[in-house]
Amino acid sequence: MFYTCGPNEAMVVSGFGRSPPLMIAGGRVFVFPCIQQIQRITLNTLTLNVKSDKVYTRHGVPISVTGIAQVKIQGQNKEMLATACQMFMGKSEQEIAQIALETLEGHQRAIIAHLTVEEIYQDRKKFSEQVFKVASSDLVNMGIGVVSYTLKDVHDDQDYLHSLGKARTAQVQKDARIGEAQYKRDAVIREAHAMQEKVSAQYKNEIEMAKAQRDYELKKAAYDVEVNTKKAESEMAYQLQVAKTKQRIEEETMQVQVVERTQQITLQDQEIIRKEKELEAKVKKPADAEKYRLEKLAEAQRVQLIMEAEAEAESIRMKGEAEAFALEAKGRAEAEQMAKKAEAFKQYKEGAMVDMLLEKLPLMAEEISKPLSAAQKVTMPNLLERCWIS
Repeated sequence: MFYTCGPNEAMVVSGFGRSPPLMIAGGRVFVFPCIQQIQRITLNTLTLNVKSDKVYTRHGVPISVTGIAQVKIQGQNKEMLATACQMFMGKSEQEIAQIALETLEGHQRAIIAHLTVEEIYQDRKKFSEQVFKVASSDLVNMGIGVVSYTLKDVHDDQDYLHSLGKARTAQVQKDARIGEAQYKRDAVIREAHAMQEKVSAQYKNEIEMAKAQRDYELKKAAYDVEVNTKKAESEMAYQLQVAKTKQRIEEETMQVQVVERTQQITLQDQEIIRKEKELEAKVKKPADAEKYRLEKLAEAQRVQLIMEAEAEAESIRMKGEAEAFALEAKGRAEAEQMAKKAEAFKQYKEGAMVDMLLEKLPLMAEEISKPLSAAQKVTMPNLLERCWIS
């Protein structure tokens, strides 16, 4: 069976399988019926009104003190929760509050006994801190934490605090009267001192004004001299600067003229160079080109003529060789024919053969002279010149 509890409550499950017991602060847990047991303990903040009546202080004065304390069981601290469960399990919230109240009251009474009425009344913060510190150490051992403690009231039945107040009031009134008289006396003294200081200050002021006027006049005279000197120096410096400026302007003008003349000379030199280049481009170079062209043309014509002559000579030689070969072949053919005829004419006489040879000589001479009669020009090339051309 599931059980739940809020954040202001803790559950403790004990029994079978729960050793040590399981403690849950705000949550849920499953409990087996009959074999496990669940118990609850409150985690609410408890407000305690701690009263200590007629407690004797260190000087034997009985006073009553009332303080307000806020305490609670610390559920987030497992050790303190376990301690609280051991001490308060099964107790109601009022019973737990009563135990904590009695503990706080005991510590409060003990601290009152070690202090005087004046210490408690005048320094309540110190008293509250002592009670909080001492009580917290004991309540922590019970699993309870002290959230806060404040001293609410201090009174007595012997009018000690009232008498203490009267004495303090009388002392304050006395101090006030004495203070007022001292203040009036000091006021009169201060007023006299103030008047004296005023007169002295007035005299000093007049003296200082006279000194200032004297220093002013002296300084003004010195400043006037210095100003006039500076003005004269300034005027002289101005005139000198004007002269220097004029001289510099003239020098710069001369430099400009020199630069302009230099530029004119440079432009003239460039114009001369341009004209020379133009002349060279328009006259010299075309003349050189024409000269070179004519030289090359003449050389080409010479080479052409030489080559034509060589070609013509070669043609004539080859033609002559061909005609000679043809004549030689024809002669061989005629010789063979004549041989054959000679064999055929063995029966003729020698006179008949001579007669036939004479008859053929004109024809042979005519055939030999035909190639020479066909040539129009015969050139004999110079061998040295031919070698140089090649």
